[in-house]
Amino acid sequence: MSDVTPSFDASAASTAYRSALSVIAEVEPRVADAIGAELADQRASLKLIASENYASPAVLLTMGNWLSDKYAEGTVGHRFYAGCQNVDTVEALAAEHARELFGAPYAYVQPHSGIDANLVAFWAVLAQRVESPALERAGVRHVNDLTDEDWATLRHALGDQRMLGMSLDAGGHLTHGFRPNISGKMFAQSSYGTDPGTGLLDYDLVAARAREFRPLILMAGYSAYPRKVDFATMREIADEVGATLIVDMSHFAGLVAGKVFSGDFDPVPHAHVVTSTSHKSLRGPRGGFVLAQPEYADAVDRGCPMVLGGPLPHVMAAKAVAFAEARRPLFATYAQAVVDNAVSLADGLSRRGARLVTGGTDNHIVLLDVSGYGLTGRQAESALLDAGIVTNRNAIPADPNGAWYTSGVRLGTPALTTRGFGAAEFDRTAELIVDVLSNTTPTATRDGSPSKAKYVVDGGLAEKTRAAASELVAAHPLYPGLEL
Repeated sequence: MSDVTPSFDASAASTAYRSALSVIAEVEPRVADAIGAELADQRASLKLIASENYASPAVLLTMGNWLSDKYAEGTVGHRFYAGCQNVDTVEALAAEHARELFGAPYAYVQPHSGIDANLVAFWAVLAQRVESPALERAGVRHVNDLTDEDWATLRHALGDQRMLGMSLDAGGHLTHGFRPNISGKMFAQSSYGTDPGTGLLDYDLVAARAREFRPLILMAGYSAYPRKVDFATMREIADEVGATLIVDMSHFAGLVAGKVFSGDFDPVPHAHVVTSTSHKSLRGPRGGFVLAQPEYADAVDRGCPMVLGGPLPHVMAAKAVAFAEARRPLFATYAQAVVDNAVSLADGLSRRGARLVTGGTDNHIVLLDVSGYGLTGRQAESALLDAGIVTNRNAIPADPNGAWYTSGVRLGTPALTTRGFGAAEFDRTAELIVDVLSNTTPTATRDGSPSKAKYVVDGGLAEKTRAAASELVAAHPLYPGLEL
């Protein structure tokens, strides 16, 4: 694909996909057509969505096989179904690669998604950490000892359990204790934000909030914070108030795997439990996994049946392949390029007058405040899409437009870095973005006030920008040589 992505045999991959689509088309040709159209769309798009990437043909092909037909509740060697020896093999390999890749003592690769990974972690911590006189009287000391009565006591105690996480407008995630999500119904939640002037985390303020709120779980990690987090300091804060530190590294797992984030900025040595997705910057299949310190291993291992149903063996196999790819030296080169390219994109935007939350980036995310253009995030996202640039709107700190219309647009570099984009291409991308936003105007509502959704782009600019975006992606083909 490029000099920062795994190579593949284009002829063999072409044969495999053509054969697969032919078989599918015999049953439902419209599905086969949609799959082919998706490849065409992805090849043509200037994709800057921070949570998306391109998995290798090896990873993608691993998901389409007979492992999908097997039930395998339980854990390796301890299944509730017979005939799981091959599932045991792929799950053990995925866990082994995850442990080695991240330097973790324990890995659990069954979660189907990031929220599943978080739920496994939350229930594991609750099972290990909830202080209840009834449990103490029962002499319960281990999650495996919990009876139905103990679990009833635990459920009753949930209303008293607290989670402290990053606020949504500061870049946190919905699954970190917010009311619309199940995590917000499990825990009493409070948030820490960022410095109003800089947009950066103020660890003294986080510590003060933790002392006041006394959470059971201190949640770290983000989906729209364009900076590194000092996890050593977060662990100190957690230890001071007796909290368990959970880090959701779904967005930046690839930067941890590629050793771009190390020392205090690597969550694995500092957190009690780390959760993640296996796609995004890690470039694997859609799914989740959990890393944990030994004292939480048994509780996490009970993710099925505690939270999960049957694992997806074909996806666990694809995780094993993706983790194996990420253990190669090439992945470290890729991870560094993701960050270097984000800096190039941020610099290109700033030089052209754009306002960036925190003033820049040191990860894969650039958060653009579009209010200076007189636009909402929804208008900016739509105008950019009209021009062939795929982004997503996102709230910014103290956002006056809320979480739906927003005042920001989130940009990410993992996908285009996979295609081989470098500093020059990202600078050109910045130029296109600023040109579109500078020439987009909100339309008026019936009462004459500016609309938060409707807009108009200056005549011909969207078409011109689409052509320029097409030139950029054409120079860096996706899955070169793969023909359907």
